Amino acid sequence: MKTYETLLRHVLWPAYEGGLRRRETPRHMHRYERDQWLAPAEVRALQFERLKRLLEWCWREVPYYRRRWTQAGIVPGDIRSLDDYAHLPVLTKADIRDNAEDIKATSLKDALGYKATGGSTGEPLRFGFTRESNDRRVAVMWRGYGWAGSRMGRRTLFLWGGAVGQPSVAHRMKDRVYNAVFARRLLDSFHMSESTMADYADAIDDYRPEVVVGYVGPLVRLAEWLLANGRQVHRPASIIGAAEALHPFQREIIEKAFGAPAFNTYGCREFMLIASECEHRQGLHVNSDHLLVETLDADGMPIHAGSGEVAITDLFNYGMPFIRYVNGDMATHATDACPCGRGLPLLASVDGRKLDAIRTPAGHVLPGEFFPHMLKDVPGLARFQLVQRRLDRLDLSIVRGRGFEDASLDYIRREVSRVLGDSAELHCHFVDDIPLTRSGKLRVTVSELAP
Repeated sequence: MKTYETLLRHVLWPAYEGGLRRRETPRHMHRYERDQWLAPAEVRALQFERLKRLLEWCWREVPYYRRRWTQAGIVPGDIRSLDDYAHLPVLTKADIRDNAEDIKATSLKDALGYKATGGSTGEPLRFGFTRESNDRRVAVMWRGYGWAGSRMGRRTLFLWGGAVGQPSVAHRMKDRVYNAVFARRLLDSFHMSESTMADYADAIDDYRPEVVVGYVGPLVRLAEWLLANGRQVHRPASIIGAAEALHPFQREIIEKAFGAPAFNTYGCREFMLIASECEHRQGLHVNSDHLLVETLDADGMPIHAGSGEVAITDLFNYGMPFIRYVNGDMATHATDACPCGRGLPLLASVDGRKLDAIRTPAGHVLPGEFFPHMLKDVPGLARFQLVQRRLDRLDLSIVRGRGFEDASLDYIRREVSRVLGDSAELHCHFVDDIPLTRSGKLRVTVSELAP
């Protein structure tokens, strides 16, 4: 297999991608592989150089930004540092929906491809991108997944969402050929249920993957089933969690069930891979040679300690640029450097969605990470979901496993009361299962309150 990996990466794929398809992805991969080893100061200088070039382009070509920045009294020449950059207004999903045409570069409108977000909050978003930006995103994805051992051509099983609707015969054939060439197999996580768990375990044993990549929710559900039933499956070299934050208690379950290290990644459809763990797993390296990622406080100003709202700028999507785009996520920057030697900065954690923060009448605001952290040590707690529909009430759905006792419930009530006092009532409900979202994810904390 290593011979095939080498042949695919260095001969077959570059000949197809760079030669036949005339894409720049192989060249971008080579540059990104090199740039990750730049010193942190060199990465920052490269990032700012690319940012300045993008801002000048937006001023000339993108009506929305020229209008907004003029209203703010700012021109690109005023941006001499990231402190200056922080005075530019953020971009929201509402801004994009209301100004979609004006956010597109005038000279590139007719050359854009389009994708849409999954709309897990009920509001799908359609956005445009250039061919170059997409090629670069693919290159960055291969780099980040490669840190966790997911190299091109290495035998990989995806526990992923299946196709929606009825794909054409040609589309299915294309997918079959693609998966064969890249040594991939896809298991549709949308069909996962208690009655089908053994089928997923059998598929892993049958395919014997070196790497498993999956949505975190389905990975955890399968891991819980394996442990509960004493079932051992083929041991991969690594597990990569994607599409949602991998909380520490979930990582522990996955690693125990599969006997392999689990790696965390952070991405969203608007940008693909944003950050991922390297072999040391001491934080997620931000792809700062490709993106600018900020965390903001309640006043919209950048912070470097504590959890903040994520704002992202794609440095290469010149067709429909997203400048300081707030995607609804919360994250915490790391303060320590990674021993791997890469110059890319770290996120200590991805803390969940901004709308999933829990609030109370007393003014408490708990990030989505709080309940996973607090509940990770509860004996017998198989799975949970915390939902807030009213300011003064929290509903906790609990799937009980072996070992869950009255003392487990007492611990949960005591710890929540210790933090929230009597400002909100906690109602616990025992359930048989907690459904995944339509996109195959498990939302562990859900706020239905208006932002």
